[in-house]
Amino acid sequence: MNLTGRKIFEGKIKGEVLYSTEPISFYGGVNPENGNIIEKNHPLEGKSISGKILVFPYGKGSTVGSYTIYQLKKNNKAPKAMIMKETEAIVAVGAIISEIPCIDKIEIEKLKDLKELEVNANEAEIKF
Repeated sequence: MNLTGRKIFEGKIKGEVLYSTEPISFYGGVNPENGNIIEKNHPLEGKSISGKILVFPYGKGSTVGSYTIYQLKKNNKAPKAMIMKETEAIVAVGAIISEIPCIDKIEIEKLKDLKELEVNANEAEIKF
């Protein structure tokens, strides 16, 4: 099955899915040193986004979140790709400056139970 959305940043990748029903705050919600979700009571608290295809509804929080995404990339702890329902400026800038494939306008609920995805952000397409 394929889903098509909107390209935020290009790239092709296959990988393991990490799915969240809740938005993610990169600044204060993700540890840039190890990629772990540290936001209290978040459904992914304690899990690492490092090397995963991160699927979540949207980002939240401070504009410093863009730099946190960049720090994750510099520390080799960034997600392989980000798939969202709606990308706001913080996550979009973070994906672009960190060169992380990113697509939004996706019905993420259809991806909830998947283990792996193939992302072709060049075509804004997801295969599963």
